Amino acid sequence: MAVTNRRVETRHVHTEVTQLASFADLFCGIGGFHYAAVDHGLKCVFASDIDEPARMQYEHNFGIHPFGDIREISEHDVPPHDILFAGFPCQPFSIIGSRGGMDDERGTLMFEIARVLKAAKPSVIVLENVRQFSTMQRGRVLQRCIHSISELGYECKWKVLNALEFGLPQKRERTIIVGFLNRNCLARFVWPERQVDYKPLVEILERKPDTRHFASERIRQKRKSRHRAELKPAIWHENKGGNVSSHPFSCALRAGASYNYLLVNGERRLTPREQLRLQGFPESFEILGNDSQIRKQVGNAVPVPMIHAVIGEVLNATTSVARRVPEKGAVSA
Repeated sequence: MAVTNRRVETRHVHTEVTQLASFADLFCGIGGFHYAAVDHGLKCVFASDIDEPARMQYEHNFGIHPFGDIREISEHDVPPHDILFAGFPCQPFSIIGSRGGMDDERGTLMFEIARVLKAAKPSVIVLENVRQFSTMQRGRVLQRCIHSISELGYECKWKVLNALEFGLPQKRERTIIVGFLNRNCLARFVWPERQVDYKPLVEILERKPDTRHFASERIRQKRKSRHRAELKPAIWHENKGGNVSSHPFSCALRAGASYNYLLVNGERRLTPREQLRLQGFPESFEILGNDSQIRKQVGNAVPVPMIHAVIGEVLNATTSVARRVPEKGAVSA
C-alpha cells in the first residue's frame, strides 16, 4: 500500500471509516502508548524516539527496534497506519521548563508530526503533553497546534485528564488532543469517564526495597523537621520553594526533578518498579539500565490506563460510525 500525499481541500471531509488496526508510535519512549494500543488489538508498524536507552527498553519489551530522531526520517519512510500516537517532548511547554513555547527548537517537533500526518493521512491522531501545554501563551500554543492539524483535514477535541481519575495513585495531569479525519467520528467521540477510586499506595510500594533507595540521614532529618505526616504510607513531596507535603498518592513523576523530589514516608526514593507501577506499566515490563535512566524514562512516559481509556473511546466512535449506529438520543426515521 503506497503512502499518499493527497491534499485535503476542506476541513469537513467525510472519509470512509474502516476498522482501525495499526498505529505509528512517535516519541515512543518506553512504550506507554504501545501497551495501551496493543491491549485493544492494534498492531505497531512504526516507532521512533531520539533517546537510545529508551529505544533499547522498547525493543527489549516489544521486539520492535524504534527508529531514531524523527527529524532525520523521511515522512515517506513511515508505513501506512490507522492511528498516529505522539507524546511529543513536553520540555518547551512544561511549568518546569523554559516556557519558550514554539520559540524553543523542541517546540517545532509539532511540525514534524504534521509532516508525517500530511504524508500518511491516518484516520486518527492522539497527542499527549503536559497540562501547561493548554495554557501556554494564554492558550495560543495549543490553538496553533490544533490549527496545524486542522489544516490537514482533522477535526479535533482536547481535554486535560488526570491519571488519578484512571486508577493510578499519581496526580499527573496531561493535555490530550484527539483528531479524526471523519467529523462524524468526532461527533460520536466522548471523553472517558473518570474512576472514583485509585489504587492504594500499599499495592504499589515494594515491601523490601534495596537500601540504595534510602535518602541520607541528613536529608531524612531535614524533611521530618519540616513536616509531620498524618497518614502512612504516604509520598512526601518537596516543591521548588522547599515546602513539604504528604499525600496518599504521588505527585507527578518528572524526568528532570531533583533526586529526592519524592520520598516514600519521607525516607526513601521510589524504586524503578514502583515508578513503573505508578504509570500503569505491567509487572511483565522488564527493566534495562540504571536507576537514573529509568527515572528519566518513566518521568517522560504516559499513564497507560489513561491512554487505554482514550483509545477505547476512539475505537467506540469509529466503530459506531462504520456501523452507522445512531447517536444516543437520536430519533431514527
